Amino acid sequence: MTETTRLADPAADRVADRVARSDWAALTDELDGHGNALTGQILTPAECHEIAALYDEPARFRTTVDMARHRFGSGQYRYFTHDLPDLVRELREAFYPRLLPVARDWAAKLGKPAPWPDSLAEWLQLCHEAGQAKSAQILLRYGPGDWNALHRDVFGDMIFPLQVVIGLDAPGTDFTGGEFLMTEQRPRAQSRGSATTLPQGHGLVFTTRDRPVATRRGWSNGPMRHGVSTVRSGRRHTLGIVFHDAA
Repeated sequence: MTETTRLADPAADRVADRVARSDWAALTDELDGHGNALTGQILTPAECHEIAALYDEPARFRTTVDMARHRFGSGQYRYFTHDLPDLVRELREAFYPRLLPVARDWAAKLGKPAPWPDSLAEWLQLCHEAGQAKSAQILLRYGPGDWNALHRDVFGDMIFPLQVVIGLDAPGTDFTGGEFLMTEQRPRAQSRGSATTLPQGHGLVFTTRDRPVATRRGWSNGPMRHGVSTVRSGRRHTLGIVFHDAA
């Protein structure tokens, strides 16, 4: 866990200021080394409750996915429409420029194209021109016994390599279990796993699909998957911030 500082006066801060104050050098080191990195507190408890409560307003979402029906696990998630709540929009706009240097660096190491412009709006326009025009911002709800199978997110060919999940409930108080899981497929070796308890209002930045891994012959592609362990009790909400739109 890289960032553990709490907001001194969260009510007086804009979301963009909170994201900017994160130790991005340390977070980048974590991302490079592990494919995920935990931020400090980005949202207040009141803001977390505000976003979680939106789950019960179906008109804000374009679709609802039942994970058991699709054999993804158990639980539900909903995709927002493009009419995003202010907090969700501000989070997306604040994180993109901070993650852009990491995305470009990873692409350079792997010898891949880096199609991402400086502006999030320009990047989303490119997604739309390629046929990816659906909102991919996700609000997830898990209850007792719910879980999310290990997977990689693929919404089309236009992909930003990093995304953010923000905890909206307090672990140990509002729910138990429900750790965020990641596995890394290593060359000629068994996969390596990690589990992160996501504090309320904190974000976990993680790779959408893979990360560059240093080898004796240079850089290689390290596929990674993510999921959620079984929720033992209570209710767990998380917000998923994705930086490309879906096909």
